[in-house]
Amino acid sequence: MALRLSVLDQSPIPEGYTAGAALRNSIDLARLTDRLGYFRYWVAENHASKSLAGACPEALIGPIATETSNLRVGSGGVMLPHYSPLKVAETFRVLSGLFPGRIDLGVGRNPGASRKVALELRRDKRQPPPDDFREQLDELLRYSEGDPEITLLGSSSTSVDWAVELSLPYVFADFNNPSGAGIVRASRNVLPRIGIACWAICAETDEEAFRLSLPFRMMSIMPSNGRSMPVPTVERAEQFLKETERAPQTLPPGRRIITGSPRRVRAAIEAIAAEYAAEEVFVVDIMHEHAARRRSYELIAEAFR
Repeated sequence: MALRLSVLDQSPIPEGYTAGAALRNSIDLARLTDRLGYFRYWVAENHASKSLAGACPEALIGPIATETSNLRVGSGGVMLPHYSPLKVAETFRVLSGLFPGRIDLGVGRNPGASRKVALELRRDKRQPPPDDFREQLDELLRYSEGDPEITLLGSSSTSVDWAVELSLPYVFADFNNPSGAGIVRASRNVLPRIGIACWAICAETDEEAFRLSLPFRMMSIMPSNGRSMPVPTVERAEQFLKETERAPQTLPPGRRIITGSPRRVRAAIEAIAAEYAAEEVFVVDIMHEHAARRRSYELIAEAFR
């Protein structure tokens, strides 16, 4: 089976631009990737961040689906512990009614926020929230009545086990935890579909692609993993890393970032997909220059033709 290419967009906010501009960039990137033949376009949920504008995937899915024709559009993902499963199901039922056969509901357990912000998202702050994500999934499936397509997102063996129990498609966040191939691959024959989300930045040369990755590498060693700052320019990141005497290729610690020319990026993506026995790869990146992001997705699509 040919490897499907999809997009996971966190709507990065470049230094010098507004969150609104970042969201409009997401819509522009979706239009481009629709023309390039990508299969899905998922938008992330991140709260109280000066780096990432996508705090509400369900508000962005509609505009993106309106501006595209072929992409399946969805959430990557809705962080279910914050919400009522019935409300999430009803929201996505509306989206599915407007865009039949094109809406995905990706759900995850990660709060997408700091502990303090996660507390602020709760309606009842008087007691700790229950650890009932598995029960929430049961409710969500009961209320959803078959549409949209629900996918479980995760980066641990527990989430894989839940996907197996519920017979749900599963997407593993390799960009958060690059050591999950074994646990996912072991469930290959019982999971309906396996996808992975991985970091990949492509440019005409290996050197330029690595240079474009420097802003994210800088952010990875800032307080709260850069949540409190917009995405810096390449020049500022380069200077910062020189002054701190940190070797950029070692950053971020414990993460995997693919960078390089089209041939190199394709080979790396195919190798990671093979590790997981995945049939779909969601490409995610954070860069300062929107034009460079557009070109990266163009070059990756061309490399897989």
